[in-house]
Amino acid sequence: MKLKDKRVGFVLTGSFCTFKLAKEQMKNVLKEGAKVLPIMSDHSFELDTKFGDAKEHIQEIEEMTGRSIIHTIQEAEPIGPKNLTDILIIAPCSRKYSCKTSKWYCR
Repeated sequence: MKLKDKRVGFVLTGSFCTFKLAKEQMKNVLKEGAKVLPIMSDHSFELDTKFGDAKEHIQEIEEMTGRSIIHTIQEAEPIGPKNLTDILIIAPCSRKYSCKTSKWYCR
């Protein structure tokens, strides 16, 4: 798939140990010419951990993408109705989460 000129929502969730790898992938998506809309869960936006300070992650991501991070429900609400993204990447996205949100999930 070519990402040039695609609008990619890139979501970082609270699995802080994966931030370094996730940010590397965000850089790869940007290198392919995508326009990245950064999104973080409230915990990933606010909490400092042994994997880095929240402010450092925020600054790096905002500099990388040239956009402010969406981090509240109110800011995220228009994403779907206004068709702000072509693709949504959730990093990390555990198998358990992706299965539960899949339309084929049946338990």
